[in-house]
Amino acid sequence: MPNIHSEKDLDFILYDMLDTEGLLKTERYGEHSREAFNQILETSARIAEDLFQPHAAKVDANEPEFDGKKVTIIPEVKEALDAYRDAGFPGALFPFEQGGMQLPLTVAQASGFIFGAANVSTAGYAMLTLGAANLISSFGSQAQQDRFLSQMIEGRFFGTMCLSETQAGSSLSDIRTKAVPQEDGTYAITGTKMWISGGEHDMSENIIHMVMAKIEGAPEGAKGISLFIVPKIMVDEEGNLGDLNDVKLAGLNHKMGYRGTVNTFLSFGEEGGAVGYLVGEPNKGLSYMFQMMNEARIGVGLGATSLGYTGYLHSLDYAKGRPQGRLIDAKDPSTPMVPIIEHADIKRLMLQQKSYVEGALHLCLYAARLVDDIATTDDGAEKKDMELLLDLLTPIVKSWPSEFCLEANKIAIQVHGGYGYTREYPVERFYRDNRLNPIHEGTHGIQGLDILGRKVSMAKGRAVELLIERINKTIVSAKADAALSDHAEALEKAVGVLVATTQTLLGAAMQGDVARAFANATLYLDAFGHVVLTWFWLQQALKAQEKLAQGAQGEDASFYVGKLTACTYFVRYELPKAVSSLLELAKLDDTCVSANPDIF
Repeated sequence: MPNIHSEKDLDFILYDMLDTEGLLKTERYGEHSREAFNQILETSARIAEDLFQPHAAKVDANEPEFDGKKVTIIPEVKEALDAYRDAGFPGALFPFEQGGMQLPLTVAQASGFIFGAANVSTAGYAMLTLGAANLISSFGSQAQQDRFLSQMIEGRFFGTMCLSETQAGSSLSDIRTKAVPQEDGTYAITGTKMWISGGEHDMSENIIHMVMAKIEGAPEGAKGISLFIVPKIMVDEEGNLGDLNDVKLAGLNHKMGYRGTVNTFLSFGEEGGAVGYLVGEPNKGLSYMFQMMNEARIGVGLGATSLGYTGYLHSLDYAKGRPQGRLIDAKDPSTPMVPIIEHADIKRLMLQQKSYVEGALHLCLYAARLVDDIATTDDGAEKKDMELLLDLLTPIVKSWPSEFCLEANKIAIQVHGGYGYTREYPVERFYRDNRLNPIHEGTHGIQGLDILGRKVSMAKGRAVELLIERINKTIVSAKADAALSDHAEALEKAVGVLVATTQTLLGAAMQGDVARAFANATLYLDAFGHVVLTWFWLQQALKAQEKLAQGAQGEDASFYVGKLTACTYFVRYELPKAVSSLLELAKLDDTCVSANPDIF
């Protein structure tokens, strides 16, 4: 069976590119060691390979069922999650004093990448719970933390995020769920929530719903949204379970992918009102929830990378083992067939996948490293700069892997030929799973509007300045390397086009031509992402050159040559697509915005 991830590449990204070992010098992570980090990843791989991967196809074919009373999920899902819990992974990010592992996010995300590659559906329950627990840890009162958080860290309670409603979709300002204050300080929650992953099951003792609702009399729109803890089962002050809360399962949604992650339509308050506990201050729920949404957006990007990466490895295994045809210049039909990896077109498809998935892994873990640096620096100005950089990159971290690692999954099917779209091979499932990610946690279009409409201009453009400063440092280093100087110059030119196009689009918006300026924000997002990914590939190429110069041999040398080749591919075949899009965007073409709905 093909590997679900590349241990060598993960090690390269963590230690050679991101200097994760440098976090050991901080007070927060000083009690760990590189050996401890590696042991965490080895344990992740063992549990993922032994218990997550074996039932991935089965849970896809036998998705959760609801008989009107109970949700049934195949038992292997709970067995895998129990092992995940017993290994302490639910508390990976939480401090020692709270019973957690106090791991850097960079390491925790690397662990999550492995579990996602093995079985993204089963891993989804754990990732949702982590996000909900982080919300309570950041904004919940001490009483709320005492009542709910410790059980979530222990993996006894699972969590969800309840935002969407059928009539509102992505427009959160239009939610209708209500919260009515009660004499005991709680709130009666009434309304419905749609697309709630992990919303009902019996794999944990309780489910803690993080629910967005509007208190009676709150301001209209997003300014009137508050955040509430709504447990499936009531919990007393000592942590004991009580009666069922007024939360009902109205039905299940049946998706093309992530089939093993039960997706629900929930009804709150059919019998008078579900008991909810206000988190933080009234009307600030959206700002609190953005923490979970931003974490989830980074998680979506990582999940998309997991699926693209494992699809790449499966297609690589197939391409090396599938003999078919002969090289194009071979004249003798009696000669043996060659593995399809020998054909130039298959090499192109493999390089395209490799450049997407290995670049995306670097991107996602770079974002995690920024979070760790923000948490450990004592320099206020440095912290603010890194927060700006992370804000700028978040829509790219979410959306670029969701688009291009999905493309990698499509290519993996193509490499398999006719076998690729049969269920006997997992690559068709990887594609179906990954197709959800351009929609998850803010659609691709919303992320485009976010980066162009908000992120590039925030703090008077300081975030973009910070990014370009970092890119330019890499360009300077690469120009000094004869083998990489052309790549560095190509990136430098692309950055110039990106800056010029950004100024053109923002200038048009400031002059009132908002519709045309933002009409193609999604294409801008893709192009911006390609520029950023070229930067990461150039960094990897520089490190590969260094390792080869130090005398890397055998498989190590092949690994580093592979990095150089993938970098060359991305610069020559992918970066020009971004430049072309940016040049077209600068023309402020109005084809899309002016199209009359009547023509369709």
